[in-house]
Amino acid sequence: MNENNLVFNEKTCPVTATMQVIGGKWKAILINAIYQTSPARFGELKRSVTGITQSMLTSQLRELEDDGIINRKVYAEIPPKVEYTLTEFGLTLSPIILSMAEWGRKYKFNQAQKK
Repeated sequence: MNENNLVFNEKTCPVTATMQVIGGKWKAILINAIYQTSPARFGELKRSVTGITQSMLTSQLRELEDDGIINRKVYAEIPPKVEYTLTEFGLTLSPIILSMAEWGRKYKFNQAQKK
């Protein structure tokens, strides 16, 4: 296909598919936090991800689990203990997250230079 005839469709675009999984306010932060601290416990994530509510954290973690990005391991103990790790498939996001972090640092630096 000629480059001038490319068609971009939100349903077939792989970038859109990626953003649907990691996009939004919290998912990239959670993926990065779990990657950096694995295994990550629910309470640790709640404390370290500032501004997220408990219900939002639960919702976002469920979505990431449903998408095959994270594993959730529940220990049968009192008090309840739950740990989150990236799945093998989730680990394939690490270069993307690291690249996004680098790009974000450069973007913030450039924005600060404009002021």
